[in-house]
Amino acid sequence: MTDNSVELAEAVDLFIPIMHTTQLIWNYSNHYNTPSRLVVLIREICNAIINRCRNYIDGPKIFAFIQGEEPGEAHEKLILALDVCSKFKDAYFEYKAQSKNQWKITTNALFVRLDSFSERCQDIKHLTQSINHFSKLQRIEIGNTKGKTLT
Repeated sequence: MTDNSVELAEAVDLFIPIMHTTQLIWNYSNHYNTPSRLVVLIREICNAIINRCRNYIDGPKIFAFIQGEEPGEAHEKLILALDVCSKFKDAYFEYKAQSKNQWKITTNALFVRLDSFSERCQDIKHLTQSINHFSKLQRIEIGNTKGKTLT
């Protein structure tokens, strides 16, 4: 693991304290416990997560891995980024369920950008997975008396 992957993996440990602080603000603040302010706060957190993931899975680096015949490395990086995104959403939904004054906000309003980022990562992950599968096909040797011809 590189330093960026350690930083990204450690960011997951901050999601619960961030959501706990957000819930405290919601429960005790007279000015910041409105749905519009919660939407802005969650969107800013999502933007920070996206920026952190983009630094970790930079597009040119991913395609350099693919061109360098290392699609497995690119695939692992994408899995970590997708995991981080989903764990933040999980933390949000956990605290939304615990909230006294239920946070009545549609998830589309909160996670539009994070979801579209996750979808793009998912598409590239499928691409790297397909490349990985096809690269294995080149190395298959078939046994038997006619194996050389079939290979």
